[in-house]
Amino acid sequence: MFTGIIESLGKVLSITENGTNKTFWLESPISHELKIDQSLSHNGVCLTVEEIHENTHRVTAIEETLRKSNLGSWKPGDEVNLERCLIMNGRLDGHIVQGHVDAVGTCLKRKEGKGSWEFQFEFPKKFSRLVIEKGSISLNGISLTLFDVKKSRFSVAIIPYTFGHTNIRSVLPGSIVNLEFDIIGKYVARR
Repeated sequence: MFTGIIESLGKVLSITENGTNKTFWLESPISHELKIDQSLSHNGVCLTVEEIHENTHRVTAIEETLRKSNLGSWKPGDEVNLERCLIMNGRLDGHIVQGHVDAVGTCLKRKEGKGSWEFQFEFPKKFSRLVIEKGSISLNGISLTLFDVKKSRFSVAIIPYTFGHTNIRSVLPGSIVNLEFDIIGKYVARR
């Protein structure tokens, strides 16, 4: 379980395919602190650390994960948002994030304001009941607050710190992002 507060950026170094799986080697400032078999959020996708070598680590995404996320489009050099699991005696600064991507969204607009940025995203309409005004969403693993919510669109505002310390800065119109809708909203909607 995660909070959506990004801890570090990683860089994709290499990608190999094995059947329908893809294995990624990433470099990051936290790779040397990881442990084998540890869960680590990569752009909001929970992946198991399989190998560590100095400042790099290896993870594998299976076909299901590649189909539901943007991991299949990663290229060497891409920046990835990283977050280690929540420590249960710590603060929950974002919101409860499972690392289980529900869908991908497409950036429709990016607008720079005076000291902040606004992004508008489109998402599959079948998830519309999970998206509410001032609700939470995990976007590439980042815990964000929604506004200007429509049937299949929403906007988010980004503060300078988040813009400078996550890969949201590389999101442009047409970019595909990972979306995880709020777990509490999912249970309420299922009721």
